[in-house]
Amino acid sequence: MKSITKQKTMEEIQQSLEGLDKVFVVGCGTCTTLTKTGGIDQVEEMKKNLQQIGKRVTGSVVIPTACDDMTEASITENEQFIRSADCILSMSCALGVHRMYLYIGKPIIPAVDTLFIGVEETPGYFREACAQCGQCLLGETAGVCPITACHKGLVNGPCGGTNNGKCEVDKEKDCAWTLIYNRLQEQDRLDLIRKYQPPRNHHITLKPRSMRIQ
Repeated sequence: MKSITKQKTMEEIQQSLEGLDKVFVVGCGTCTTLTKTGGIDQVEEMKKNLQQIGKRVTGSVVIPTACDDMTEASITENEQFIRSADCILSMSCALGVHRMYLYIGKPIIPAVDTLFIGVEETPGYFREACAQCGQCLLGETAGVCPITACHKGLVNGPCGGTNNGKCEVDKEKDCAWTLIYNRLQEQDRLDLIRKYQPPRNHHITLKPRSMRIQ
């Protein structure tokens, strides 16, 4: 299984990094290396681009596989450089962003859009962690994807049905927008929850989907 990604424009990345001046860059040695969106060469190029727009790069690492247990070890090895950064700029797929959020309390900003992936949480049980919409919001929703974590797929939330942190559609399920609110509050970035997100453009990733890597 591979996660197919495309790199965001520097304009998009610069907007996402507004107010975040010190950046630690993370790439992935597996999927985004394959698609040439987050390997060693792309991480080095990104560091130069960040410096050109006035950002301070505190360090970088290319995790062999950013979506598994290697992430924790890599983060531990680079803890001092990560601690001095305002945020992480992730050049991994969305799964890598999800994984990093297990170990890092700082904002994690995706530098790539994940187009199509799938995740197996336990043997035989698959969960959609990313809708492969090609319009990644994880940097503004603190790593919680509102498309897949919200039963209604709301990109502007919460709805009126949330109750004590639970979803009205499935009362056993945590409300995605409560999770987003709590994480943004911890990061002192609650202003992002008021930002209007336009409707999804479903023509960005047409089906059947494919990509040829040159």
